[in-house]
Amino acid sequence: MATSEIIVGLDIGSTKIACIVGRKNEYGKVEVLGVGKTESLGVNRGIVANIQNTVDSIQAAVKEAEQKSGVEIRVVNVGIAGQHIRSIQHRGNIIRNSIEEEISRDDVNTLVNNMRKLVLPPGEEIIHVIPQDYIIDNEQGIKEPVGMSGICLEANFHIITGDVGAAKNIEKCINKAGIDISTMILEPLASAQSVLSKEEKEAGVVLVDIGGGTTDIAIFQDNIIRHTAVIPLGGNVITDDIKEGCSIIRTQAEALKTNFGSALASENKEEEIVSIPGLKGREPKEISLKNLSSIIQARMEEIIEHVYYEIKSSGFENKLIAGMVLTGGGAQLKHVAQLAEFNTGLDTRIGYPNEHLAKLPSGDISSPMFATGVGLVILGFDYHDMQKRKAKSGPKAQKKDRSSNFFDKIIAKGKQFFDEEDES
Repeated sequence: MATSEIIVGLDIGSTKIACIVGRKNEYGKVEVLGVGKTESLGVNRGIVANIQNTVDSIQAAVKEAEQKSGVEIRVVNVGIAGQHIRSIQHRGNIIRNSIEEEISRDDVNTLVNNMRKLVLPPGEEIIHVIPQDYIIDNEQGIKEPVGMSGICLEANFHIITGDVGAAKNIEKCINKAGIDISTMILEPLASAQSVLSKEEKEAGVVLVDIGGGTTDIAIFQDNIIRHTAVIPLGGNVITDDIKEGCSIIRTQAEALKTNFGSALASENKEEEIVSIPGLKGREPKEISLKNLSSIIQARMEEIIEHVYYEIKSSGFENKLIAGMVLTGGGAQLKHVAQLAEFNTGLDTRIGYPNEHLAKLPSGDISSPMFATGVGLVILGFDYHDMQKRKAKSGPKAQKKDRSSNFFDKIIAKGKQFFDEEDES
């Protein structure tokens, strides 16, 4: 397979930076050629806080992925997330000149483009404009208006906005690392692509991606994303709680959480003890696993409460037939699915990025922590295929896309992605 058909996903998280190199096999599955993973030193809650540290971490992850895959990495598909991501609901309309002419794709595009003219707070830009459903002359619930007749074309939109500076800083870090950006994708969409099935998206499901700095939420129903939200709490806060509650250093707290942590204190017995090496010249410290789990459970319950609030705010609480899917590094905690079920009443499972993967180079890639990275590779293939179809349809549109600035590309590519989803 040609190197042009090799896609790279770069997940810049608050805890780790993961670079995944993949290509599709003859069965349409993604074959992972190599994975690079390094600690994220310059990112805080999804936002770049230190340019040079982030660049160093990116270069380390990319170099490891290059060594394992034997592929020289020059272009990546990168995710964007963080507390600055917001979503709003809006209705727009256009009045057409003639009822005799059928509604065309240009009419729909005009309606969508009008939504990009909304007045936003300073420093914010629209990333994605997602049509929910269309209304033609007060007839509601229309999913595909092209070809129909009517004077007034309306639509309900889900609009996702982000901070211009945050996107520019990601671009700057990647470029300083000697790499170009192919696409920038909202991270919950990437995670959803790797762990959710079409049936779940159709039935109604909430994806909860518990990362190190933030928890991302995406609600799907009728195969359309209906609600997105970012909670500024993640696995790092749990680690800090353990550090303070057990009076140990942060590396020990992280190791305790990873190796012995549980989201349900009732699953541990009082006599279960783990010994932590003392600092220089000091005695080892004994920590009760029940106390450890109590600390973790308290913070996880808070995160789940925030998630449940977003579910209720979305108006889709009673339409989530497929329940909840937990993914991300935080989903690796023992009994976290049971805790989520107890607190929300929704059927819950852990989302693993296995469904779209062929043979694995190691068992590690199938972990929920790589859901976003795998999703970025999958959506990268979708974008690559779309660009090929676009090239066949004519060079003008392609030329226009290349001439647009960085953030316009994000918007255009996001629109194209959702248009593709809507048409399917």
